Amino acid sequence: MTMQEHTSKQFDAELETIRSRVLQMGGLVEEQIVKAMHGLSDGDLALIDQVIDDDHRVNSLEVELDEACTQIIAKRQPTAGDLRMVMTVIKTITDLERIGDEAEKIARMAKLIHTSEAGFVPRIELKHVAGIAIEMLRKSLDSFARLDLSVSAQVVRQDDLVDDEFRSIMRQLITFMMEDPRTISGCLEILFVAKAIERIGDHAKNMSEYVVYMVKGRDVRHVSAEEIEREVAR
Repeated sequence: MTMQEHTSKQFDAELETIRSRVLQMGGLVEEQIVKAMHGLSDGDLALIDQVIDDDHRVNSLEVELDEACTQIIAKRQPTAGDLRMVMTVIKTITDLERIGDEAEKIARMAKLIHTSEAGFVPRIELKHVAGIAIEMLRKSLDSFARLDLSVSAQVVRQDDLVDDEFRSIMRQLITFMMEDPRTISGCLEILFVAKAIERIGDHAKNMSEYVVYMVKGRDVRHVSAEEIEREVAR
């Protein structure tokens, strides 16, 4: 084995380690969302507190991966596809950390709802929209792992569904507040949860778009779903 081949294999191993760590971070973030939603629906304060306490684990992984990417850029000076991969990781872990923040926000709102003495909290269906957002996150991570751009296009389409459901939830909550001002506090807490779910969908969409950039070398942020599907089909 030549020195160049040895160095190349080391570099490939470093890149693979980073990819694996990103997926590990994604799994932790997904677990945070699921636990936060269970805590919200069941009033499990121990589970809610666990989500809040575990947010530092997500933050630590972001810092660790950011440092690893910086080291690779400094030492290996990657080009072309390798550089796009490293840049995709840097962007992806930022979105994952923000999804973790949204999961923590859901947990904090759940704690307020289940410990407040304010009284009436409207019953709004959130499981369905949360399920779509979680599925978007899973698909984005799967797309990153397998470089499957068809999945990326699906995630962009699903973001429109999440946005539609968020607007519907907001209209329901406004109706509750107009009809009975005593519900305002509870409605606002539910609205914060719904907005957090909507933001999770946005971040998952971002992640799927980064994969298109990594594979195709084209930045597809801020373009229509139809344009992304055409780019993926090429």
